[in-house]
Amino acid sequence: MRRRIYLRVGDKVEHLRYQVWGFGDVVEEKHSSLDGGFCLVRILFEDGIERSFINDMDNEACCYYAGIRLI
Repeated sequence: MRRRIYLRVGDKVEHLRYQVWGFGDVVEEKHSSLDGGFCLVRILFEDGIERSFINDMDNEACCYYAGIRLI
């Protein structure tokens, strides 16, 4: 089964609900080699904190559904 990836390293993003975080840069992607495993993405925001999100559009907890948008 092919995953539907939302973000890639180097993308610029913002969070719709947490503008205080500022804009973010995608700094890392991780993909599980196991069926049903997670795809994760790490984003470094302007507030200096790295946050991790699920990066699979087929997962209901994907960062897109959580409010992360490309800019």
